[in-house]
Amino acid sequence: MQSEDSAAAGQSQRRSYGTGSLYVRTDRSGRDTWYGYWRTNGRAVKRRIGLRRAAGSREGLTRAQAEAELRRLIGEVKVEAIVGERLTVEQVGQRYLHYLQSKGRKPSTIAAVRGHLTHWHSPFFAERSLQAITAEDIADLISLMHAGERPSGITRSKQLSPASIRKIVSTLHALFDFATKRGWASRNPVDSIELPEVTRSEDIRFLTPTEVRAVVASAVPGAHEAIDRALYITAAMTGLRQGELIALRWRDVDWTAARVRVRQNYVLGEFGTPKSKRSTRSVPMADDVAAELERLYRATEARIGREPREDELVFVDPLTGEPLNKKMVLLRYRRALRAARLDETHRFHDLRHTFGTQMAAAGVAIRTLQEWMGHRDIQTTMRYADYTPSTHEAELIAAAFDQTVVGLRGGETEDIVGPQT
Repeated sequence: MQSEDSAAAGQSQRRSYGTGSLYVRTDRSGRDTWYGYWRTNGRAVKRRIGLRRAAGSREGLTRAQAEAELRRLIGEVKVEAIVGERLTVEQVGQRYLHYLQSKGRKPSTIAAVRGHLTHWHSPFFAERSLQAITAEDIADLISLMHAGERPSGITRSKQLSPASIRKIVSTLHALFDFATKRGWASRNPVDSIELPEVTRSEDIRFLTPTEVRAVVASAVPGAHEAIDRALYITAAMTGLRQGELIALRWRDVDWTAARVRVRQNYVLGEFGTPKSKRSTRSVPMADDVAAELERLYRATEARIGREPREDELVFVDPLTGEPLNKKMVLLRYRRALRAARLDETHRFHDLRHTFGTQMAAAGVAIRTLQEWMGHRDIQTTMRYADYTPSTHEAELIAAAFDQTVVGLRGGETEDIVGPQT
């Protein structure tokens, strides 16, 4: 009767795809050797397994042992996929930008990717093909960023923050993913890169309600005064981002429901959707905001000689009829801060923080505040949690210590401070 090993000699056994096959080859001296064959990443792989055990011998591998070794090899042997075109980072980057545009990505996203390619990835990797780039190369790029240098040799005035480094490397990761799906690279070396940790600063700069009133009252006199007054108080009392304020239209001001609705954003000179899905929202409109917007509406009506249309911008530049220029808004804001004798280094965005801190201090639930501010992640909103009122917690501590004090007054000191010697 023929043994199992003998039946396998000289032929491979048909198996399911990916599990490979065993076959035996006989050399000139008559020795039989097990070989394995399998396919991975579109390539055929052949490996010598070991000598085949002859009948009555203890040397060599039985079929079961050869099978086990084949399975080990299939799991351990790494074979790169067949790569089509040999493209550089710059070439893939241009195709990736076209892809993002075709998918309707936000202009700000496309601008960020283009900036990362122009200033970092393209000059650093130069003419090297994507396939030739290793994890060590990417680590070298990160070291360059940490050192405050650019691939061009120019030294930056300050080092890149961990958050900026993560964004730049994230673009490279997306680029490799884009390339591997199209056969221009066989792997993504960014997967094995350890990125710098980002520690979120808990220091929030904001204005007090008194300071907000002072800034509003100190708006720069002239053509933009009415616009700026309404802009400052709306920013501080609705928490809208600057781009959302500039994109606000009169139809978004719901006088009846006392709400301000966020439908658009203005970034890099273009109108688009808000920053995230949660950013499309409505925010309560306080009486002070409604009154200031009403004054702006009447001032606009007097200036243009008719009632503003529903689709017209609320904060339109009175001199150009175009959306407000962010740089000029900041210049006038800092002049107003100076006139109000406040810190001129305050950013316009600090008005948004003013809303967050004041709402938290007023006892607005964090989940509600997340909705009003349009944060995608509640962890972003949690930065305001320290400003929430905690009188109940203080009362608990006071009550606990009141009982201790009562015990002390009754002379029960031994358990607390120990016996006196």
